[in-house]
Amino acid sequence: MTLRIAATAIALTFLAACGDGGSTGSAAPNSVAAAPAPAGQDWSQTVSKTTDGGFVMGNPNAPLKLVEYGSRTCPTCGNFGRTATEPLTQNYIKTGKVSFEFRDFLVHAPDLGVAILGQCAGETPFFPILEQMFQEQNGFLEKLEKVPADFQQRLQAMTPAQQATAWVEHLGYIDFVKQRGLSEQQARQCLADPQRIEALAKVSEVAMRDKEVTGTPTFFLNGEKLDAASWEQVESALKGAGA
Repeated sequence: MTLRIAATAIALTFLAACGDGGSTGSAAPNSVAAAPAPAGQDWSQTVSKTTDGGFVMGNPNAPLKLVEYGSRTCPTCGNFGRTATEPLTQNYIKTGKVSFEFRDFLVHAPDLGVAILGQCAGETPFFPILEQMFQEQNGFLEKLEKVPADFQQRLQAMTPAQQATAWVEHLGYIDFVKQRGLSEQQARQCLADPQRIEALAKVSEVAMRDKEVTGTPTFFLNGEKLDAASWEQVESALKGAGA
């Protein structure tokens, strides 16, 4: 499936199916050693933006590199985030054996604006905000289920940036990020930034075209797509790879 997305024309409907993850097996078993973190830190404090448009936490040289393509409004991704964050961080990332990269993948209509706000504050708050969005996801989804028809009709005449802003206003995400240190002015500047819109769209386009990502969550371990959608399945793959 091919998707052409430009900053001026983004299809903010379903780009893929939530819950339709990977399709192949996990990496081959291979015992790996723990690595000490920099003095005075642990590896969960090491976060950076990647050239692939995601954010990675952990040892940059970790032998096991876990990547998730996820949607912040996908219930299956939300369940993974709520169940996986603590054990993944404590038992695998902090050892230096595993790094974890999250790449926003646009699935549902609000995802563009929500992803922009999730990335707006930068590297250090990225994973705490991501975790808290998943913790509070059910409340946002309840609002999403009750979107009035006239609101959706008004969206048709809007630009992608205007649509993204309208969605996060309607669902309450601007207030959410304001409570976590981002000013309303900063939030709105990020939402109006065409480069951010284009960059996020490109992540989804490249994933669908080059990596056959068709749904969320989709996981890769050292470049190999996993047949996994839950923490139990991902942890099994990590253990099988020697973590």
